Amino acid sequence: MAVSVVALFLLGDAVLRAGWGAALLLAPWVLLVVWVVYVLMYASCIAIDASGATVQNYVRRTMMPWAHVEDVRMRWQAVFTLDDGTEVKAFGGPVAGRPGRAERRAEARPGSPPPALRELSLIQDEWQTAREQGAPAGDVRRSWDYGTLYAFAAILVWAVVAVIIAGGP
Repeated sequence: MAVSVVALFLLGDAVLRAGWGAALLLAPWVLLVVWVVYVLMYASCIAIDASGATVQNYVRRTMMPWAHVEDVRMRWQAVFTLDDGTEVKAFGGPVAGRPGRAERRAEARPGSPPPALRELSLIQDEWQTAREQGAPAGDVRRSWDYGTLYAFAAILVWAVVAVIIAGGP
């Protein structure tokens, strides 16, 4: 969020100081920074439902039906072990971090587990429930986050055009 606000400020400043033409030549470089921050900090996530789990690490997605998941555990982050022995580490899921100071954590109660362990237990509960109910088997699918990659390609094309228009190096 803060990166987007800074990017809008910088582009607005470029429009006011140099005009729309110069702002359009500067925009791909600012947007490239916004894209990198998005991919590194926000794109990675875990999504679960009754049929399985989807782990997105940066721009790569892995969709795993619960029938293929052998174990869900925490190492440094959530790790899904599949029936073929491969491990899928979830960069955007719960993370085993250093415990914070109790007085700083709003949800801190005596005997309350850390947030990462609560989130992991929710994933494990969904996995156990699906296995007990006989979750349908399907193939483990891996794909790319095409929307994010298309945005990157558009920014790169825009940057190349801006370099050509500006006279290039």
